[in-house]
Amino acid sequence: MTKVKPFLTEEQIAHKVKELAAEINKDFGAEHFIAIGILKGAFMFFADLIRHIKAPLSIDFIVSSSYVDTSTSGEVTIHSDIRADIAGKNVLLIEDIIDTGISLNKIRERILQKSPRALKTCVLLDKKERRIVDVPVEYTGFVIPDEFVIGYGVDYNDSYRNLPYIGILKH
Repeated sequence: MTKVKPFLTEEQIAHKVKELAAEINKDFGAEHFIAIGILKGAFMFFADLIRHIKAPLSIDFIVSSSYVDTSTSGEVTIHSDIRADIAGKNVLLIEDIIDTGISLNKIRERILQKSPRALKTCVLLDKKERRIVDVPVEYTGFVIPDEFVIGYGVDYNDSYRNLPYIGILKH
């Protein structure tokens, strides 16, 4: 039987999103940038975060996957790439969760090949103890333990994304 143990409340998440947006606002000021969300997982975090950003911005998305069931496959598949021309522009890459770093690193490398002026990364959840690839992350919401989390966009086999909080999946 699958159970969900609440981990981060809606209120905790909302507070952290505002804190991250304040840091981003401070760093970018009134300078335009392109916010790129990594789908599908980051859609809720992305939407909530950019609502609090005061700088002018454009948005785009990249769709990738690397998980099979509750384990990372180690293979990153890009299903849909960004459409924006980011050459010479400031870019903020927004991701829901980083664990091994393999996926985020591959996506960062792909973005860097398009010659942005600057690239910064923002993640809501960071499983530092699972890191295999060191990836620069300028904005981090929560450092979390090595548990399989769901909710607030994060899924298990494409389910649970609609939960307004983040929970730990227990089998």
